[in-house]
Amino acid sequence: MSSSASSSTPISYKDAGVDIDAGDALVERIKPLAKKTLREGVMAGIGGFGALFEVPKRYKEPVLVSGTDGVGTKLKLAFEWNMHDTVGIDLVAMSVNDVLVQGAEPLFFLDYFACGKLHVDTAAAVVGGIAKGCELSGCALIGGETAEMPGMYPDGEYDLAGFAVGAVEKSKILTGQDVKPGDVVLGLASHGVHSNGFSLVRKCIERAEAQGSLPESLDGKPFKAAIMEPTRLYVKNVLAALAKHPIKALAHITGGGLLENIPRVLPEGTAAHLKAGSWPQTELFAWLQKTAGIDDIEMNRTFNNGIGMVVVVAAEEAAATAATLAELGEKVYTIGAIAELGAGKPVEVR
Repeated sequence: MSSSASSSTPISYKDAGVDIDAGDALVERIKPLAKKTLREGVMAGIGGFGALFEVPKRYKEPVLVSGTDGVGTKLKLAFEWNMHDTVGIDLVAMSVNDVLVQGAEPLFFLDYFACGKLHVDTAAAVVGGIAKGCELSGCALIGGETAEMPGMYPDGEYDLAGFAVGAVEKSKILTGQDVKPGDVVLGLASHGVHSNGFSLVRKCIERAEAQGSLPESLDGKPFKAAIMEPTRLYVKNVLAALAKHPIKALAHITGGGLLENIPRVLPEGTAAHLKAGSWPQTELFAWLQKTAGIDDIEMNRTFNNGIGMVVVVAAEEAAATAATLAELGEKVYTIGAIAELGAGKPVEVR
């Protein structure tokens, strides 16, 4: 009899591990953050089943450009160090910087936050970073999904994914097909590691801790802040430069570093010859290279190594383009030139 009574005891969704009230509380926390990102084109955003966005009428032949990404194992450090307020910026930057490479203006962003148990303060900190990233890139945060899935993730951990949609005039899409030998390669400085290579970063931290040699600071920032520095958002400055100068190609330096990403925007038969030492290696990257014990090739294939965005322009446009980007606040370096491919690799640093 007691067994029968026990088996018929009601079990609520909250008893099963999903707190609807917490989800509602998070939505209310998110709404004012999303409101700060409103821009031309937003018709309906947070709270509906679908978010509505109208492509601005100033576009004559708009082509939509989309990008999606996550934050990777950088999240493991966010959990360990309880630093949740900047990984949302990383999430936005990884997608909007990719969309930018085609010459597109990011229009809107949606995120997916998944966890085992929803902690409203943590989730609000993460989404606050997402909203900040959208605000800084002129991109509207118009929707997303928060999934509380008991048993899928350890308590205190979560996963992030997101995607951005942008628009570019059909006649102004950047394809890189006009790139030719003699063009100049400009490099825009990164904000540290950004969001790639963190499996190796974490191994370096483990090794340094075991040896008792973890630095207190790097590049003038406390160690943890330097490691967790969010991905730089290049959108507004590069779009402004695009409006003034005939930029031929852009490359977002993410996983695969300089060696793997630059070839993605080069026409067949061309190569990028980068000059070693033409941009400074920061204390952070010098520490990673020394701690990991890896050579320059591996550094440039694993990390952005100090250059987060590459800009390719004709030689006669290089100085003016660099000056515009510098005036807008970018650290700009002339890091190489385009050449014929020959017998070498598509990107060489020498």
